[in-house]
Amino acid sequence: MTVYIDPPTWPGHGRLWSHLVSDVSYEELHAFAEELGVPARAFERDHYDIPSHRYGDVVAAGAVEVSSREVVRLLHGSGLRRRKGPGGGPGGTDAPAQPRNS
Repeated sequence: MTVYIDPPTWPGHGRLWSHLVSDVSYEELHAFAEELGVPARAFERDHYDIPSHRYGDVVAAGAVEVSSREVVRLLHGSGLRRRKGPGGGPGGTDAPAQPRNS
């Protein structure tokens, strides 16, 4: 099991946040988060939002530290990226967003 986390650089609600992702499956990601006691409400479309004070715990549990750009690349490469809006809306399903026809 390999999951990835970016640095806590994303501001929100008076805190800085990281994104925890998998490049294999949502099941793998959910299992890892559950082992750490990360609440389900922290899952947003294709990642978990992790507050900066939990970053060290997540890395100690085995998450690989990567850049924010690498998180996006991993999600796109695995087909697990869900965009906001139609096809990948907030809190969407476990199915990846469908590609648009050009």
